[in-house]
Amino acid sequence: MPLFGSHLSIAGGYYKAVEAAAALGLDAVQLFTKNNNQWAAKPLAAEDVKAFREAIERTGIQQPVAHDSYLINLASPHDELWNKSQEAFIVELQRAEALGLIGVVMHPGSYVESDEQSGLKRIVQALDAAHRATPKFKTLTLLETTAGQGTNLGAKFEHLAYIIEHIKHPDRVAVCVDSCHIFAAGYPLATRDEYAATMNEFDRIIGLDRIRCFHLNDSKKGLGSRVDRHEHIGEGCLGLEPFRHIVNDPRFAALPMYLETAKEQRDGQEMDAINLETLRSLQSGSGLQISKLPRQF
Repeated sequence: MPLFGSHLSIAGGYYKAVEAAAALGLDAVQLFTKNNNQWAAKPLAAEDVKAFREAIERTGIQQPVAHDSYLINLASPHDELWNKSQEAFIVELQRAEALGLIGVVMHPGSYVESDEQSGLKRIVQALDAAHRATPKFKTLTLLETTAGQGTNLGAKFEHLAYIIEHIKHPDRVAVCVDSCHIFAAGYPLATRDEYAATMNEFDRIIGLDRIRCFHLNDSKKGLGSRVDRHEHIGEGCLGLEPFRHIVNDPRFAALPMYLETAKEQRDGQEMDAINLETLRSLQSGSGLQISKLPRQF
């Protein structure tokens, strides 16, 4: 059975995100390890790390991950921003390792006025530098599939495959599949056949064994729109069926799946709780009958 989580606020302390996840009945949690709209961050205090780890132990929340800062662009052709992004991503890995997180989810980057191939090469160089600076870390770099807005890389499975193939330590990299993003990027998920075809394509190009987690988000925009706008589960252009396929796919039965939908209330109830209830209602013993298990990398 998948572990359902959400991206939750660390306001008041990192442990607050863990406690909020437990209060919502979630199994897992995603968080920022710093203000995601600022470059600078005060060092992690030992008491913050201790409180977070104790909260994980106390609540039973599993598979905690971080999402890196939206300011980071490892594909930038501009040396100043590229170097600053490398340094910031190293800090993200260091903070995640200290907190005991399984990985740092990151958007690969945007090539802006350069080109796709140049951007991918910059990402590889930057990740190699980050991994050199953090030897023996257990925290994974989790490449996120993207919607492909503007010059964002990661909208094609081939983009992620290139990065994994060319970095020096591929064992330190895995993938986070965002349902909204791959749909907006043009990969259909609605019918069983479409879902199977998309996952077969992912397996052929990257390998299903590389998937370490999911972001479960509906999409405000249609298939191939290349617009990254999240919607509550079943209330957008994806509808319920793609989520039914994902949560019942035995190949992903042990993976964490995090909500990144709007934090708001409806009729006095948190939407995270409503989305969680919807996802759990889709679970059944009659999911896709797929016998092939993912390889281990």
